[in-house]
Amino acid sequence: MPSKRRLRWAVLPVGIATAAILAGCTPTELNGYLPGFLAGEEPATNHTEMVSGLWVNSWIVLLVVGVITWGLMGFAAIAYRRRKGQSGLPVQLRYNMPIEIFYTIVPLILVLGFFAFTARDQTILETQYDDPDVSIVAIGKQWAWDFQYNGEDEDNADAVWTMGVQAKTDEAGTVISELPTLVLPVDKTVKINLQSRDVIHSFWIIDFLYKKDMYPGRDTNNWSFTPTREGTYAGKCAELCGEYHSMMLFNVEVVSEAEYEDYLDGLRDAGQTGDINDEYDRLQNLPGTDGSATEGED
Repeated sequence: MPSKRRLRWAVLPVGIATAAILAGCTPTELNGYLPGFLAGEEPATNHTEMVSGLWVNSWIVLLVVGVITWGLMGFAAIAYRRRKGQSGLPVQLRYNMPIEIFYTIVPLILVLGFFAFTARDQTILETQYDDPDVSIVAIGKQWAWDFQYNGEDEDNADAVWTMGVQAKTDEAGTVISELPTLVLPVDKTVKINLQSRDVIHSFWIIDFLYKKDMYPGRDTNNWSFTPTREGTYAGKCAELCGEYHSMMLFNVEVVSEAEYEDYLDGLRDAGQTGDINDEYDRLQNLPGTDGSATEGED
């Protein structure tokens, strides 16, 4: 009984210290140092916490397994070390069935568990909205982005669009050109159709904790989510796609619904309407140009 009481007194300060440390953690630390979290604010999207939860819990399980493994290795190294006066090989042990079953079953359970939770979250992430508030086409091209905001018309006659150019940097590597910008309304369901004009690209909004590859000729590649926090987010291509892959950058602006509608009205006033497929020119953003197509390019 005294030993149990001493054990409880030993565990109590450890628990208090752990609670104090966790209470002082920022949202970024509690979510495994992943982006997309700010103190006192909503996560970047409705799926961000789910992704970070899978990440953090997986690391916790792996660290527990690692600590146990390292502890057993240290114990074996100490308990079975060669002692003074001993010579030759230590007693060789083999065919311990309980231990062999243990180290076969436990990894199998871990693999099946990781697979089950990953498949569950992946299914949620890949579930598409049938009737989203906002429908957008994101087009990847070497080495920039075009964005088309679809309307109600099936032929996209009422759609509006922007065409981006490749990022440029100064001698210090600082981006100095205006990046393509994707504008999204906060708390509205969004469905993005991801398309590529040339090679395989990957659409990655870093703080949203998810990315999807874009394949030439594949027009049924979609991503659905709901932005839940206003702000500016960085995006980039996450698939090596050629010489200037690192310059294939874009920004995401999550704004209020009123600001979003004003932005679309501005594109209409600029005459950027209709289906962007009819306006596309792959070579309009060659490095060193001002972004306009030159004579003879096609």
